[in-house]
Amino acid sequence: MCYQSRIIHHKQAGFLQREKYETNLTTMKPSDEKLTLKQEAALLALLDNNTIEAAYKAAGISKATMWRFMQDANFQASYRASRRQLVETAIAQLQKHATTAARVLVSIAEDKDAPASSRVAAAKTILDQSVSAIELMDLQERLEKLEELEAARAAMETKGRFRA
Repeated sequence: MCYQSRIIHHKQAGFLQREKYETNLTTMKPSDEKLTLKQEAALLALLDNNTIEAAYKAAGISKATMWRFMQDANFQASYRASRRQLVETAIAQLQKHATTAARVLVSIAEDKDAPASSRVAAAKTILDQSVSAIELMDLQERLEKLEELEAARAAMETKGRFRA
C-alpha cells in the first residue's frame, strides 16, 4: 500500500490525530493548518526510511518537492512533532520493561556463578542509575521551587501594578 493510500486508510480509521504546529522565531504554537496528502505521505516516508532519497522515492514525489516540503515551517513542525511522538512511544515501551531490567541486573549482581566482570558491570549499572535518578529528582525539586518562587514574584509584581 503506498503512503497516500495508507494516509487515506488511517484517516478513515481515525488514526491520524497528530498535532500540527506553526512556528515563528520564538515559539511553537498549535496550528489549524493541515498538511496536504502529499506532505503527509512525505512525512510518513521520512519516518519510515533511513534517507531523504529513499523517503521521496517511497512517497512518490520528486527530490525538489521533498526539498520544498522540508523548507515549509508547518511541515518541519509536523515532522518534529511526529519524530518526538515516535521517540516518546519507544521510551514508554522501554519504561514498561524497566522493572524486569532492574530484576535482571540485580540477579546478575547477586549470582555467585556469574563471571566477576558481569557482576561488576551489573553492580556499576545499578549504582550509576541510582545516582542519576537521585540527581534527576533533586533537579526536579529545585526546578519546582524556582517555578513557585517565580510565580510568587509575578503575582507580587502584578498586585503592585494594579494598586499603583
